Amino acid sequence: MARILGIDPGSRLTGYGLILTDGPRTRHLAHGVIRCGDGPLPRRLTLIFRELSALLLEHQPDQAAVEQVFVNRNVQSALTLGQARGAAVCALGMQGLEVSEYAPAEIKRAIVGRGRAEKVQVQHMVRVLLNLDESPAEDASDALAVALCHAHVSATQKHMPVDSPALRWRRR
Repeated sequence: MARILGIDPGSRLTGYGLILTDGPRTRHLAHGVIRCGDGPLPRRLTLIFRELSALLLEHQPDQAAVEQVFVNRNVQSALTLGQARGAAVCALGMQGLEVSEYAPAEIKRAIVGRGRAEKVQVQHMVRVLLNLDESPAEDASDALAVALCHAHVSATQKHMPVDSPALRWRRR
């Protein structure tokens, strides 16, 4: 059984989701949102680092996965998001966790079957796949989707030959 922590980084809202999986069976353990508000960026980054560090101590995940930064048009927003992502990766690294990264389209494809799925479709599938009574908040749902994506990729990799080109690409 693997405990997988998924992170959807954001400078104001950072979602997290924790699942337990043995391959074919997956169970929801926890999810939530770290709310950083609108204060100075260094204070928000410190809060992300501290809150994730506390979550890691409490839940003791075996594996971690983070959504990659998506650069659209606003370079400043992408840089700020990258810094929030860096704070999260540092917290994970301090606990000795190896971090896997997934692009937003890759996550959507793993959860919904389409790389351009809408947020509401991702939320719905997370709810269905984890048998939840209601859909989590958007950022928490995205984090659970990251964890589920990692679980699916990891399960697939177990069945691939060690010298597979797909595995070489993933290790970069």
